[in-house]
Amino acid sequence: MAAPGQNLAVVVHRAGDLRLENHPIPEPGPNEVLLRMHSVGICGSDVHYWQHGRIGDFVVKNPMVLGHEASGTVVKVGSGVTHLKPGDRVAVEPGVPREMDEFCKTGRYNLSPTIFFCATPPDNGNLCRYYKHSASYCYKLPDNVTFEEGALIEPLSVGIHACKKAGVTLGSKVFVSGSGPIGLVNVLVAKMMGAAAVVITDLSASRLQKAKEVGADFTIQVKNETPQEVASKVESLLGCMPEITIECTGVQACIQAGIYATRSGGTLVLVGLGPEMVTVPIVNAAVREVDIRGIFRYCNTWPVAIALLASKRINVKPLVTHRFPLEKALEAFETTKRGEGVKVMLKCDPSDHNP
Repeated sequence: MAAPGQNLAVVVHRAGDLRLENHPIPEPGPNEVLLRMHSVGICGSDVHYWQHGRIGDFVVKNPMVLGHEASGTVVKVGSGVTHLKPGDRVAVEPGVPREMDEFCKTGRYNLSPTIFFCATPPDNGNLCRYYKHSASYCYKLPDNVTFEEGALIEPLSVGIHACKKAGVTLGSKVFVSGSGPIGLVNVLVAKMMGAAAVVITDLSASRLQKAKEVGADFTIQVKNETPQEVASKVESLLGCMPEITIECTGVQACIQAGIYATRSGGTLVLVGLGPEMVTVPIVNAAVREVDIRGIFRYCNTWPVAIALLASKRINVKPLVTHRFPLEKALEAFETTKRGEGVKVMLKCDPSDHNP
């Protein structure tokens, strides 16, 4: 165990104020485990809290540890924990229900209004050396799954949840809007679930190149086309309108393009979150029976993701483009803010910087 004061953490105090601080090493409760963190990915939401101090109604009012894409090693278990032991390598599911409410009873615990969620105010995240978490939401990693793959289960879970909600199946034609990390995991999952063709759009040529690497069949670099023109390009590349559109940007014009592009009777899933109010061609969607569905994070996805990674059915390794030691977290956040690469990974264990 580290000496007191050796729990380095990345803490946002208010908009624009990000610091590296030493925190006490926490003591796990009866149903918790203490983890020595290994790999933690930086998410767009972490950068947003740092830059703006809030996301919608979630406002940083007190200093908050960032990070929610994480894996680590169990170093201590609470008295009530039986399925984990010190030395186990685990992936962390960041959302933990606080009560057994109606949403938990129906298996949709992600919708519980009182859920604890790492790095969502007022809840601290796990971008630190030592972190305690509910043992039930720590999942043992097989020997052939790396810590980084374990950390990437969090964004991968968004893709699994979205593609399930969209109904991707054998032969589906899929349009993914946005080629950031979440767009890319949706490409990976859609192809694994049997999509025959996936087309993806983005402003960035380098991100579209990465989409090709992970399995996208067609790419469209959007410049200043209208939403209708983007939809037309999608149709011409696929040879038909897609049954499924997965919108990962939250940008108004992209949501509009998604509605225009989706085949009548098809499904549009809204993954990206943008402004609270957007103008969309709702009558176009209504008269063509295009189902518009929202998703909020994920639920019941960690066991699925671990099975896919262990069986090598999905390869998330190409998503990691940058690695920094925890001590250089501020530099890592600047890199993410500039939009460089795809996924920036922080290495929290000073004795092990391996993937």
